[in-house]
Amino acid sequence: MEPAPRNPDRPLACIVMAGGKGTRMRSATPKVLHPIWGRSLLGWVIAAVREAGADRIVVVVPPDAAAAVAAAADGATTVVQPDQLGTGDAVRCAMPALAGFDGDVLIVSGDTPLLTSALLTDLVGAHSAAGAEGTAASFRLDDPGAYGRVVRTDGGIRIVEAKDATPDELAIDEVNAGLYVFSASALRPALAGLKNDNAQGEYYLPDVVPAIAAAGGAVRAAEVADAALLLGINTRVELAEAASLLRDRIITAHLLNGAGIIDPATTYIDADVTLAPDCVVHPFTILRGSTRLATGATAGPHSVLTDAVLHEGAQAGPFAHLRAGTVLHAGARVGAFVETKNAAVGARSKIPHLSYVGDAQIGEDTNIGAGNITANYDGRTKHRTVIGDRVRTGSDTVLVAPVAIGDDATIGAGSIITHDVPAGALGIARARQHVIEDYAKRKRDA
Repeated sequence: MEPAPRNPDRPLACIVMAGGKGTRMRSATPKVLHPIWGRSLLGWVIAAVREAGADRIVVVVPPDAAAAVAAAADGATTVVQPDQLGTGDAVRCAMPALAGFDGDVLIVSGDTPLLTSALLTDLVGAHSAAGAEGTAASFRLDDPGAYGRVVRTDGGIRIVEAKDATPDELAIDEVNAGLYVFSASALRPALAGLKNDNAQGEYYLPDVVPAIAAAGGAVRAAEVADAALLLGINTRVELAEAASLLRDRIITAHLLNGAGIIDPATTYIDADVTLAPDCVVHPFTILRGSTRLATGATAGPHSVLTDAVLHEGAQAGPFAHLRAGTVLHAGARVGAFVETKNAAVGARSKIPHLSYVGDAQIGEDTNIGAGNITANYDGRTKHRTVIGDRVRTGSDTVLVAPVAIGDDATIGAGSIITHDVPAGALGIARARQHVIEDYAKRKRDA
């Protein structure tokens, strides 16, 4: 398919078919909701469609998972397909949501996460450039298997399902990708006339092609060179294949943008992670959700960051676990075997090792000693710990929230702090040491 500009003056809508049961996934989760790098399959498709410029998006959902799929549709309109009667029926269910729409309708499958906005834009552009009423994306396979065949005719095409194809048609290597653009005005009457007189007893969307042609409209095929972009997910094997391809795509984009990813082969990054140029991601690091690393920030090695923010020069790792809501300000550091959650760590402050800091606010230039815990949960409610600037806490300290530690305060090692410590004060809360002489001998004699 040759790149072609989309006509920006012609409205574009999209119908996403997400009503399939996905029985071959062997899962209770609806197929389009299986995740890849922080997005569901459906989420990947909707993101590509939006970036391609679709003004309106309608997602066709199954009745037994309507609420779950609708929740993942990211604000798109959802309609229920009551019965599994084929792709033509799915599109027909969606059309009332586009009542009065006069433009082009892009039709995609919700289980094709590798689609790119560039591919969709080129397809719509090719459709416009050809002056067609319908355009079907196609690709070529050495072994087409169960794919519908694209039969090219003088000035048009036919699409024949494999189960209904003749031996000569089965020998064709150009197959239907299940990705279309139609003029809305041509699509509506063609859908209304669909029949289900086929081997499956279903309403096939490709059957609108001859209907449009019979009404005098042109239908073309646009061949896609990279068939991998059209991969549909039907099994967990295909899900893993798509995840590998998308992972490479994500990491390549970050590398080209200047992020320092030391070993791409051992790094895992979700789709919505933001990496600034000259940040550094060490091996065996997982960046999830909406994690953001600023210039000069460092993550890893062997670290997991979820919805965390690292400002310029901040460090997380090695072996750090930063959970949602963690913010490391400029030059802050979270070190080995530290877990944080909903915690803001001030500029140049450090939590070097072996600590849990949750629901906390830490000021600037503060040092949290080894083995510290903010005990934030009383069995009913989470409470917050506030630690000021230039505070020093000794090893093996527990801060029982809600509690506040003032600026320049010091906490003695081994303390369990249950009350506020004023600025500049020393807080100690531990039993006095007792030494029992000859204890070992007495124990033996007993």
